[in-house]
Formats: sequence, structure tokens, C-alpha cells
Amino acid sequence: MADVKLLGLWYSFFSHRVEWALKIKGVKYAFIEEDLQNKSPLLLQSNPIHKKIPVLIHNGKSICESMVIVEYIDETFEGPSILPKDPYDRALARFWAKFLDDKVGAVVSTFIRKGEEQEKGKEEACEMLKVLDNELKDKKFFVGDKFGFADIAANLVGYWLGICQEASGVELVTSEKFPNFCAWRDEYINCSQVKEYLPPRHDELLAFFQDCARAHATTSSSTQK
Repeated sequence: MADVKLLGLWYSFFSHRVEWALKIKGVKYAFIEEDLQNKSPLLLQSNPIHKKIPVLIHNGKSICESMVIVEYIDETFEGPSILPKDPYDRALARFWAKFLDDKVGAVVSTFIRKGEEQEKGKEEACEMLKVLDNELKDKKFFVGDKFGFADIAANLVGYWLGICQEASGVELVTSEKFPNFCAWRDEYINCSQVKEYLPPRHDELLAFFQDCARAHATTSSSTQK
């Protein structure tokens, strides 16, 4: 049996991307919770360049970066395909995954920054949502007719964004502004392939991000002159 470990954080959408892929493939794994304030020697050894989670350790070999790990899992383990078989569809899936990853910073800035940084993040995040609103009209999945690679990458906008919005009180997405995106998001959350792998601790996740929002607000106000 393969020895598979995942170094991650229970609240991280990056970690959950990898967990989804492992569960889709039916791979048994050991989840090792990390502490970013006191990073373990295993994490520092496994990802010496970035020193970040998630890290997949498979038979003693480390793989880093969430979507790189997802692709590795798809190629390494038997089970349902995550990337499409068709080369064009596969290219599309990678394109949308990269597009979504490139916008992570803007979404995060919207909810945890203040002032100019927050406004800049909002502007960029809204541009992203306009693109997605156009792309996802009448679509259940990003590519093809089943949940796959790009949909795993979309977990931030599909699920975590709503929790961050509720926790922070910052309204970024409404059905009036982005009707197609909101319709897709509702389908996404309720899709059996997604629902089965959503974080089981919604209330704890919400409370965690509420604490984060309060902490950032306190820090921001204490550093203003």
C-alpha cells in the first residue's frame, strides 16, 4: 500500500483541493495538521523553497503547490479522471485553474485588508467575477459535463468566498450583480460531487474567519496614526 501523507490546515481551501482529489481517487491518506506560527521540521524539510502548505508526501517524496499536487494525484492513482481526456478540454481546465489561482490575492485582500489595499482588491475581484459571470452562464461545470480539475480550483470562489463574505460583512457578490455566477455557485455547493467533499465544520470555519476579520480590524486600527 502507498504511504500517503498530506501536510495542511483544516481551514485552507488549498489543502481541501488536495483532499478532494485524494477522495475522488479513493486514496487513503494521513492528514497532518500544521501550525503556521510554529512550522514543523517535516514541513520545512518537505517544502524548503516556500515553506508553505499543502505538501503531499507519497512514498517519501514531496510534491508542493495545490494544483500541481492535484495533477500528480490524477496521473499517479487509479480512479475517476480529474483532468479531461481530450487535449483541448485539458488545456481549458488548466487555463481556468490558473486564472482562478492568479486572483487569490485579490479575493483575500478584499476581506482582510483595509483602505486602499482593500479597494484595489475589490476592483480586481469584481473584474474576475465579471469574467466568471459571463463564462458560467447556463453551465454546471467549467469544462465538460462533470466535476473536474478547474472545479476543484474554483473552491475558493464556489464555497470559501461566501463564508469570507459572511464573516467579514464585506459584500462582494450579489445575485443582482452576478446572476450567472450565483446560479453556478448554488449548483456547485449542492452538487453531489461537491457536497460530499465540503468541509464538515461549516460553523467552525465561519467562526474562524470571523476571528480573522476581527483580528485584522484590530491590527489595522492600532497601526493607524
